[in-house]
Amino acid sequence: MEEYIFKDETYKIIGACMEVHKTLGNGFLEAVYQEALEEEFKLQNIPFEREKKISISYKDRMLHKYYIADFVCYNQIIVELKALSTLTSEHEAQILNYLKATEYNIGLLINFGEKSLQYKRKIFT
Repeated sequence: MEEYIFKDETYKIIGACMEVHKTLGNGFLEAVYQEALEEEFKLQNIPFEREKKISISYKDRMLHKYYIADFVCYNQIIVELKALSTLTSEHEAQILNYLKATEYNIGLLINFGEKSLQYKRKIFT
C-alpha cells in the first residue's frame, strides 16, 4: 500500500476541522468556521497562515493576480473551506487548479455545510 505524503499532518488538520464541526454543527457562514478553525489550530498547535496570498504562475511566468488560501498549514498544505449543502465537481476542480497554479502539492477541501463534516484530500504532482 502506497504511503500518503503528509499523512500525519492532514490527519491533524481534518481532526481539528471535525472538532469545529462537532462544536458548531452546520448552518453557519464560512467566515465563522474559518475563525473557529483558526482558534482550534492554535489549541492543537497546528502551524498555519490564514488568508495567505499565493502567487500563481502561467508558463513559468508569475501573474499579477494571486490566490488567497483560507489556510496554509505546515507551510505545505492548502486548506480550502466551504459551508455549502454539498460539494460539487467544480469545487474539487477549484482546489486542483489552485494546486496546479502554485508550488503546493496537497490540498484539503473542507465542507462544514452538511450534517457530517465532508472533506476531500487532493494531490497534484
